[in-house]
Amino acid sequence: MSNLHPRRWLILVVLCLSTLVLVVDNGVLTVAIPPLTQDIGAGAQDIQWIIEGYILVFAGLLLTAGSLGDRYGRRKVMIIGLAVFGLASLVATYASTPGQLIAGRVLMGIGGALVMPSTLSILITVFDDKERRKAMSIWSSVLMVGLIGGPVFGGALIAKFWWGSVFLINVPIVIIAIVAAMTLMPESKSAYRKADYPGALLSMIGLTSLVWVIIEAPVKGLGDPTVLVALAAAIAGLTAFVAWELRTDSPMVPLSLFRNRNFAGGSLSLVLVQIANGGLLLAMTQYLQFVLDYTPTETGLAMIPMAVAVILTNSFSATLGQKIGNRALTVAGLLVLAGGFGFFATMSADDGFATVALALVVFGVGAGLAQPAAVTALMGAVPAEHAGVGSALNDTVQQAGAALGVAILGSVLVTNFADAMPADAPEPARASIADAIGTAAATGDGALATAAREAFASGMSATFVIGAIGVLAAAILALVVMKDRKATADDEAAEPVAVH
Repeated sequence: MSNLHPRRWLILVVLCLSTLVLVVDNGVLTVAIPPLTQDIGAGAQDIQWIIEGYILVFAGLLLTAGSLGDRYGRRKVMIIGLAVFGLASLVATYASTPGQLIAGRVLMGIGGALVMPSTLSILITVFDDKERRKAMSIWSSVLMVGLIGGPVFGGALIAKFWWGSVFLINVPIVIIAIVAAMTLMPESKSAYRKADYPGALLSMIGLTSLVWVIIEAPVKGLGDPTVLVALAAAIAGLTAFVAWELRTDSPMVPLSLFRNRNFAGGSLSLVLVQIANGGLLLAMTQYLQFVLDYTPTETGLAMIPMAVAVILTNSFSATLGQKIGNRALTVAGLLVLAGGFGFFATMSADDGFATVALALVVFGVGAGLAQPAAVTALMGAVPAEHAGVGSALNDTVQQAGAALGVAILGSVLVTNFADAMPADAPEPARASIADAIGTAAATGDGALATAAREAFASGMSATFVIGAIGVLAAAILALVVMKDRKATADDEAAEPVAVH
């Protein structure tokens, strides 16, 4: 314990604050889109780039940012990222044209990519294996608070002020986080390694192209020329990246990490869980707004039971994990998660909030058990000198999984919705429940609105069945692949790095 930093719990507060500002910002954007589009005259394509510009840059830079933290200092890279994020928030706050707002969002993506891997990598370097699980649970709880609180907070800000306030609020938080990081936080980095510029370039090309394909393919179809070009770039870029990393003397990403059963099992399990989660959030937000007629702010508030369940479960899962190990806790949590999906699959258009809340609580308990345990196992397998890039890999697989969930399960939901709609329904109403409700409101056709709500509930049930199957597959994978530390000797490299 002698090499642990005496202010590590204060450092955790800084890390949580730095992460919170990223998560909240993406949540508040969902409620800011309608007023800002009217104010700056943004069209459908502008809105797409306002949302996707951030995601593309963030996902494309994660691995490179993690590597920069390992090489030049994780605190330094995090502080630079926070500064970029804060300045970009000012650009977005006072944007008067769609182009200015898109530029601000792209810059925010760059800042976010520098911050996110650094937070988790610093966490694992200042806490040892005994305390890391508790720290990870606290960090996960803060993420959940940000995820749920973002839309609620954003709605309150917009109701009181103007849409720019959802970006302006980032600035004081960023300033506090930077000052606290400079005052409290030690620097940590790995021993000198040669920079891997080809690896960085290839990872950016491959990941950005992959995320573009995931976002655009459900909308434009796999046969669209731009999607095909992006798919070819993703395959070529990622294949070349893997080939280069295997042959270079100083790889940016040590692919040998995937030989570790906990890293591989944790990564693959998290991908499957995030695919299911992405589909859940997509379907549930539409169910609450279009079937139960909630406002965006009320939809955010409706997610509180899940957030409370996650936070309460996190509070005791750290202690439980010490006793039964990461593998058992991950598998148990995934089985509860699958039960939550099964509960969701039984819901109909006539169910009220009580049923939704109960299903969200079951889901939250499963997430609170499984996710911190899987991340702890994954990060515990990462050697200290690769903490930054290991954290970036964790972020990347979760981002890719969530995007895949929205793309894959979103397509399943749309297809099932269209199939469940009456044969004589107007063609525009078959595209989505939003279009159907809009058409019904414009024509005064109450029967169409009722049919759309029932069709959506039917399509949602099929989507959640697929989610349950995905999570069960993750549970089997974790059971077979992962090993607890006491049962294996290949995780010894995961001791905290000395800080100065």
